[in-house]
This record gives sequence, C-alpha cells and structure tokens, in this order.
Amino acid sequence: MNHEHVFERAWAEPGHTRSTLPPVEVNRVLAERYELDEPLVFTRTMLWDNEVRKARRPDLFIPYVVEAGSAAAWGGEDEFVRRSRQRLWLEPSTSGLVLERTRLDHARQAVTFIGTAECAAEDGSTLRADTRQPLFHVEHAVAGSEEQPLNLWRIVHLTEAPDPRLVEVFERIAASPWLPEFVEIYVRDVLGRALTRR
Repeated sequence: MNHEHVFERAWAEPGHTRSTLPPVEVNRVLAERYELDEPLVFTRTMLWDNEVRKARRPDLFIPYVVEAGSAAAWGGEDEFVRRSRQRLWLEPSTSGLVLERTRLDHARQAVTFIGTAECAAEDGSTLRADTRQPLFHVEHAVAGSEEQPLNLWRIVHLTEAPDPRLVEVFERIAASPWLPEFVEIYVRDVLGRALTRR
C-alpha cells in the first residue's frame, strides 16, 4: 500500500470531511503556557521520536483518546497494523475498535494512518472496526527547524458529504491553548521533566 497516496486521494474527495489543526510551535507554547523544573529546548529530533513512540503505543501517549491496554501493533518496523479502542468523535463517552494501517516515513518525518474496516490479527483471526463512525485517515508530521519544531496534524473522514459535527470537534481541539497531550506526556515520562500548566 502507498499510504501517502491513499491519504491524499481521500483528502481530495469532495464528500469527505477534512480537518487540519494549526501548526503547533512547541517551544513557543512551552514558554508561554508551562512551568518547567528547568529550561528545556524541545527539538525536532525529540518531536519525531515522540511521534514514532506514539504510533506504536497510542495508549501510553494519547490516553484521553485510547483506552488503557487496548493498543497493539504488529507487522514490520516502519509499516504495521495498529488496533486500539478509541473514544468515538461524536460520542466521547463511548469507545470503539479502530484499525489502522500505519507507515512511518523517517525521511519526511511523517506518520500516515489509514483507517480500515477489517484486517487480520496477529493470530490470523479477522478484526472488524467499529461501524458507529466513518473510517478516517490521519497524518502526523514534524516540520520546522531542529530548535523550533512544528507539530502538524490533519484528518480526513470517509463521509458521503462533509459533516459539520465532525468539523466542530476539531475546531474545539484547535482552540486549545495547550500542547498536544502526547507532547506533555513525552516531556514528563520520556524526558523526566516536571511540567505544569500555567
């Protein structure tokens, strides 16, 4: 599978629901919104490491979205299948199984997740994704310089017509003044630094 091609083709479909979060200037937000135990320059290298870790263990890095212990990944080193139980976008009190064909592009520093309705589990059995929301594809990427990294994120839902309810969900996420949850967790749990919101 050419993950990037599948993503871009879905992005170009007029009926699909697209959302892009504003680029996050990690160090600017750190300086303006957080207290740290000592100064920290969060590098582009760190941000890409964060993305790679999150791709395989979303339960550790996005626990608000992914149920604890529900995530698993199998396949190759840079191309693999991922399963997890995630909060449904329009019913956040409910979780459902999400299946994603994942590719890490180290040269481009981007991770592409292609949502799939079903796939084979590690034991050969068939897994089927929850059908209470449309399938979606996600791209996480890193940009900017080594000392001024940018976090990039976009999602496309495979809807028949654009769904304003889904757009509203991501508009609310975009309005948050904080770093993405996974960056906060990386600072605390991987870098071992004390981090508090102002």
